[in-house]
Amino acid sequence: MTVLHERPAGLPVSDARGRVAELMGMREQAVAGPGEKATEAQHAKGKLTARERIGLLLDPGSFNEVEQLRRHRATGFGLETKRPYTDGVITGWGTVEGRTVFVYAHDFRIFGGALGEAHATKIHKIMDMALAAGAPLVSLNDGAGARIQEGVSALAGYGGIFQRNTKASGVIPQISVMLGPCAGGAAYSPALTDFVFMVRDTSQMFITGPDVVRAVTGEEITQNGLGGADVHAETSGVCHFAYDDEETCLAEVRYLLSLLPANNREMPPAVTGPDAVGGSGDALLDLVPVDGNRPYDMTKVIEEIVDDGDYLEVHERWARNIVCALARLDGHTVGIVANQPQSLAGVLDIGASEKAARFVQFCDAFNIPIVTLLDVPGFLPGVDQEHGGIIRHGAKLLYAYCNATVPRISLILRKAYGGAYIVMDSQSIGADLTYAWPTNEIAVMGAEGAANVIFRRQIAAAEDPEAMRARMVKEYKAELMHPYYAAERGLVDDVIDPAETREVLIRSLAMLRNKHADLPSRKHGNPPQ
Repeated sequence: MTVLHERPAGLPVSDARGRVAELMGMREQAVAGPGEKATEAQHAKGKLTARERIGLLLDPGSFNEVEQLRRHRATGFGLETKRPYTDGVITGWGTVEGRTVFVYAHDFRIFGGALGEAHATKIHKIMDMALAAGAPLVSLNDGAGARIQEGVSALAGYGGIFQRNTKASGVIPQISVMLGPCAGGAAYSPALTDFVFMVRDTSQMFITGPDVVRAVTGEEITQNGLGGADVHAETSGVCHFAYDDEETCLAEVRYLLSLLPANNREMPPAVTGPDAVGGSGDALLDLVPVDGNRPYDMTKVIEEIVDDGDYLEVHERWARNIVCALARLDGHTVGIVANQPQSLAGVLDIGASEKAARFVQFCDAFNIPIVTLLDVPGFLPGVDQEHGGIIRHGAKLLYAYCNATVPRISLILRKAYGGAYIVMDSQSIGADLTYAWPTNEIAVMGAEGAANVIFRRQIAAAEDPEAMRARMVKEYKAELMHPYYAAERGLVDDVIDPAETREVLIRSLAMLRNKHADLPSRKHGNPPQ
């Protein structure tokens, strides 16, 4: 009689168990990481370890690691004697509020988080898994760039990441969290993702560091001064969100994920429960002055409209003359684009156009309806704006709106002048519904400017030019800028009571929830650059 799977002689059950325990010990060693001394050094810099960060990002106990025993195969420059498990990056998946999320986290304690061939291959795999599963990808970045000892193999690893970032763009949400240095070509992966989070003092991004800048230009600058969180949040616009500590930063990443769908084939998750009203509605009457020249804070208006007065502003400190935010209305996620009269009177300029255009594109890619709140006096005039390409940059916003097929509702709170009115999702470029408050003024330009052009001869010939000008301004307003002029011509669907704004928006979005619109068949458009 033949015995199948006979135990080899001399290997009793107790030894087999001992061998299993020994091998599992290797796994525990991989999880433990490089040791207490390296961990203390990480903490001394005010930074958490990669596994601590993953623990804060994901639901407790939900993380499933991939290739934790992976080690590099490179030789030379001493690498053959240093082959730590994970190769400096932790990859896997878990859940955020019960929904699947993929993650990779650089471990700065191993090779300074530098990317080598094996390191890159692990990232490639988890990115491919995220795309195949149709789930968001979060990268926790804390690395020193390419591993110099591995040469061109490391550089090729970055190319594979960039290619996958691009392939996944508009298919799954991609979020980059900068928790340490990110220099050189490595900075292009975060730039290709949908959102970039940074932590003050500990994270920096730049193509060439302070030493290179000093050698080439003679300029003296610190790492934070060159590419810190505040620089990228306020000046460059590279960073969408900046926070003081990692715990707050990762909590906000979780909040952002709760507002987003898993992929472009799904709708954003809806929150059920009692209707959460941000305000009574009556407060809106006091927030927005009737006088078009008086500023006010548009974020206060948003708070009164959205559920619980709660919203997540994107690029809060960059291009402040426009507000882009994610919020919920009646439990459903919406994207809000709004002029900010408190900054530059709410005009559109190069920065505001770029900021809003990319936000509109993101919302459209991930089935998030767009609500646009208008109070815009026009585009910012000036030589700098014209020479900087305001035509080209303003066209980006126009293109984004015209190309968007998600439900789109625009609301004119006060003034909407000139080309900026058309660009800010007017009915003529495809808004599904357009509403206006009774205080609205829609025109080619302000009444004073229009009167000076149309009636310049009469004003010049008058005995009292100022009195004539005032009379003509009043006449122009009465005939062409009264609240119902646009509604009479079908350019506004209804003039609504400001107190009813939230209710009207909720009803309208519910009607549009199953909207379907097709674009012409094409490989892709060619948006203005």
